[in-house]
Amino acid sequence: MSTVNAEIEIAAPIDAVWETVMDPARLGDWVTIHKSLEDASRPPLHKGATMDQCLAVRGLTFHVHWNLVKVDEPRHAEWEGVGPARSRARTAYSLSEGTNGSTLFQYTNEFHPPGGRLGSMAGRMIVGATSEREAKKSLAQLKSLLEKHT
Repeated sequence: MSTVNAEIEIAAPIDAVWETVMDPARLGDWVTIHKSLEDASRPPLHKGATMDQCLAVRGLTFHVHWNLVKVDEPRHAEWEGVGPARSRARTAYSLSEGTNGSTLFQYTNEFHPPGGRLGSMAGRMIVGATSEREAKKSLAQLKSLLEKHT
C-alpha cells in the first residue's frame, strides 16, 4: 500500500471548494492525471454515488470505478475505487475553514495494488514519487482555478 497526503489553503469559501471537488464533470479542471469521465452520478452527490474515471500515470492509462462511501457536506468525502486486476484505492477530501475566509483542503489517497508484497514493490517502481508530485500539482491547479473566480 502507498499513501499520499497533501494539503493546500485556497482563498475561496468552503462551499465553493466543495462544489468544485464534488462535481465529477470538473475533475478535468484540476486533477492532473484525469483523462476522462465515462459515467457519473449527478451532483449533488450523496453516499452511494458512483463514477467511472479514466486516469493516466507515467504513460499508463487505466480505468477506476469509484463509489462514494462517506459524505459530510461540505467537510468530508471518501471515495473507494476498484481498478485493473482488482487494485483498490481510497481517496478522501477534508475541508476546514482557514484564515480570512479561506479553505484548507486536505487530500489523502491510499493505493492497494494487486499481488501482495510483489504487487506493492511493482507499484512503488511504477508510480514512485509520481503520486505525491501529481497530488501537489492537482491541488495547485485547484487553488489557481478557484482563486481566479473569487
